[in-house]
Amino acid sequence: MLNVTFDFRHIRNTADFYRQFAAKCQLNTAFGANLDALWDSVTGEMALPARIRIRHLSQHADSAQFAAIIATLQQAEKALAGELQLTIEP
Repeated sequence: MLNVTFDFRHIRNTADFYRQFAAKCQLNTAFGANLDALWDSVTGEMALPARIRIRHLSQHADSAQFAAIIATLQQAEKALAGELQLTIEP
């Protein structure tokens, strides 16, 4: 099982999140760094089953910029019916 943690104390912006996502999930270099690419990667390219842990998002100075990313991951969790576990920790 792939276990990935994103600590938002070390993520400055969405571009930084996408860079970390591609590296930690071992995606190919063609990752598009946008919501469509995130969806495609999580639902089709990333090794499953997987657990994604989001940490310290609420402490980020501009956490609202990540709302669409979190929503996309939550939708993927529902669509993958147990193959993806998303945990959001305070």
